[in-house]
Amino acid sequence: MALLVSLTLSTAQAQPKGYTLGDVVADFRLKNVDGRTISLADYRSQKGLIVVFMSNHCPFAKAYEDRVSALDRKFSSQGYPVLAIMPNDPAAYEEDSFENMKVRARDKSFPYAYTIDETQAIARAFGATRTPQVYVLKQTNNQFVLEYVGTIDDSPQDEASVQRRYVDEAVSSLLAGRPVQSPITKPIGCAIKWK
Repeated sequence: MALLVSLTLSTAQAQPKGYTLGDVVADFRLKNVDGRTISLADYRSQKGLIVVFMSNHCPFAKAYEDRVSALDRKFSSQGYPVLAIMPNDPAAYEEDSFENMKVRARDKSFPYAYTIDETQAIARAFGATRTPQVYVLKQTNNQFVLEYVGTIDDSPQDEASVQRRYVDEAVSSLLAGRPVQSPITKPIGCAIKWK
């Protein structure tokens, strides 16, 4: 029995967990709702990037849509735009299809790129498990380095009850040249639907 537990634990630990704080994020290419291909390299002129794994069907992701747009409006002009990535298998939820992503982006007037991770390779590389889940990247020496991972704030269902705005705090700290005070928080949302 101990051998079985030991084998199970070593197998689980061998699974890739995605990027950790301080890791350099590899370039990637994803299809945006406007038909363009978006890559990480497209953001080289920025100070950093707020990567948000989102979906159309998840009630938590829907509850955060306006807050994600607000983050983009606040920080895009300061060098930290939002890039949203939809990682779900659309076969699990028709609402997450690329056509429905286009409709959602238009209806909600998303000010940021909303891309689809058709192979789910990017979500796996990041270690994303939920929608929404945020990764704040800071550009250092022409590379994007992970500085924050987790949730947007401490009130997933009610914006009026927010006490801590984790992503806002993280980006504000980075812009001020300070370390992120709470670099890891627990993402609250719907589990990613894997193929």
